[in-house]
Formats: sequence, C-alpha cells, structure tokens
Amino acid sequence: MSKVKIKDLERQQRKGEELDLKKLLPWISSQGLELKGDPIVTQFSGGASNWTYRLKFDNQDVILRRAPLGKKASGAHNMPREYELQKKLKPHFNYVPEMIAVCENEEVLGSAFYLMERLEGMIPRKNLPKEVEWDTEKVNALCHSFWDKLIDLHQVDYQEHGLDTLGKGEGYVERQIIGWNKRYSDARTWNVPAGKKVMKWLEAHMPKEENLCVIHNDFRLDNVVLDKNDPASIIGVLDWELAAIGDPLMDLGSSLAYWVHEDDNFFIKSMRRQASNAAGMMKRQEIIDYYADKTGRTIDDFRFYRVYGLFRLAGIAQQIYYRYSKGFTKNKAFKNFWMISIYLIKTCEKVIKQKR
Repeated sequence: MSKVKIKDLERQQRKGEELDLKKLLPWISSQGLELKGDPIVTQFSGGASNWTYRLKFDNQDVILRRAPLGKKASGAHNMPREYELQKKLKPHFNYVPEMIAVCENEEVLGSAFYLMERLEGMIPRKNLPKEVEWDTEKVNALCHSFWDKLIDLHQVDYQEHGLDTLGKGEGYVERQIIGWNKRYSDARTWNVPAGKKVMKWLEAHMPKEENLCVIHNDFRLDNVVLDKNDPASIIGVLDWELAAIGDPLMDLGSSLAYWVHEDDNFFIKSMRRQASNAAGMMKRQEIIDYYADKTGRTIDDFRFYRVYGLFRLAGIAQQIYYRYSKGFTKNKAFKNFWMISIYLIKTCEKVIKQKR
C-alpha cells in the first residue's frame, strides 16, 4: 500500500497559549537532548484538558504536553505522573509513546510539562481518515485491533512491574460510584433530573468481588494512532491522563458509553465523536461478548458497568454545562449539554430495567 499524507487537528498556536521558546530551548539543551535548530511549533486543537503541541526540529519531531493555565482541580493535570506512568508502562505495553524528558519546574513554561516521541500515523477522529479506502473487512479488522489493545492493557501485571503506585487500587468501584454521584449532584442545574434513582441503583449493585488492573479510563478511537501503511493496525495509544489501577469492566463500560451505532437514534448520533458507526464495526453487545471470550471472563449481566459508563458520561457533560451556565466558559458548543445529561440519565433508567 502506498504511503498516505498525514493530516490531523494541528493549528497555529492559540493566542495566549504560545510556548516561550526563549525559556524552553535552554531547558532542552540543559537536558542533553540532541534536538537541532529552532522548531516549527503547532498546537493540536482536539481535546479539552491538557494542551498538546508538535515541535518539528531539524532532526526530530517531538510532542510536548502541558497543563492549561488557571486554577486546577486537585490531582488533575499531573504531568509528572502522566510521564512516569507511561515510562513505566512502555516496556510492558509497547503502544505507549517513548518518553523523552519531564520538567517539574513551572517557571520554565508556567506549568510542568513533558516531551515524548511523535508517532507518525493517522488518528481517526469523528470519521475514519478519508485518505484510506475503507471497506467492511478493513473496518472490522481495525475494530478488533482496537479492542484487543484494551484487552492487552488489562493483562499487564501491575504489581509485578511496579505500577501499583498509579492509584489507590482496592476500593476503586466504591470510590468511583460515590465520587460520580457527588460530582453529578454538585454540578446539577435546574433543568436536569436529580438522577437519584440511578445513583441508588449503582450503590446497591456494586459487585461484591473487585478485580483490579491497569485501566486507561478514556479509551476511544480518537486516542489511538493508526499505521500509515496499514491503517487497520494500531501503533500507539495516547492520552493517559486518567489511567489508574481500577476495574477492567468499568473501563470497558466507560468506553462503550461513547460507542455509537449507526442504528442508534438521531440524538445519540449527534453526540458521536468517533467512527464507531462505520460499516464493519462491532455493536456494543458484540464487544462485550468478544471481551469475555478473549479474557475468559463470564459476563452474565453487564448492566452495572453499562449504567456506570453512561452515568459517568452524564456527569462529565453536566460539569461542562454547569461551567457554561455560570459563565466560566463562553463556548456556545456547550449550551445544549444539559440535554445530553437528560438523555443519558433516561438511558440509564432504561438499561436498569433490562434483564441483562
């Protein structure tokens, strides 16, 4: 297959978010990094959390990740943690980019940051890359490859490889349920349901036995990098900010909350941000069955994990809308997020009534 032109959501640096090269380049030199010349800097427009830049030096392309400006929630935007996590995980999960250097001195750029290798490939966004001639067989191969990466990640022995410092581990399920119940309630506005029925159901149906592993916590198609010469193959998994030691089925449930079918209703399709609706992609129940078969797990009733994923997403949408309603952000794309919260709460209630 011939090489294709690589495209992504790279733009000129946003005003007020420009990297200070007069401070950054001396720091790079102090680390003994052999990056030559003055870099061409672009910024990725995707994502709503940490800021991500591409620095194209004469001899190498690198990615810089840093926290945004302003007040940050406790534990959020922890660049050193994100760096160390990936560095430790890389030998055991090769789809993590190579880490290059980390800077904890906020005086350099106004925030801690780190550098990592740039993986040269394609990132599937809302739709699959147009440069590729996709057919059902190729899409299906990509879909299986995608879920295989999550399964592979969940098989990493975090205790043996010293990854048990990534999170508190034991008690993860309860912390998540209590935490998201509180976060949704705290962000609730007058125009969305209280969600008490869903909250109480989740609290009453937490699994008695807890399984723990390394989880990604934001596993979506737009967080993977495809091989430019074999687009059905994945060469990298990105955005490890939310990774933790947690429950694998909760990780799967969170991912499936974003997984939209072509035959889903119009409203949920309007929320789609990845190409899960393309012909050849597995349906949600097929994915659950595939995961169970590949891992040897018996999953008789996935409702708890499905409801958790949907409610968590409702909480995320509501937090965004709350900030918009209070004037903390002027982005008009968020003005109807309250409707997303309503839809997801109603969907949770429907799933609860199902037999499995």
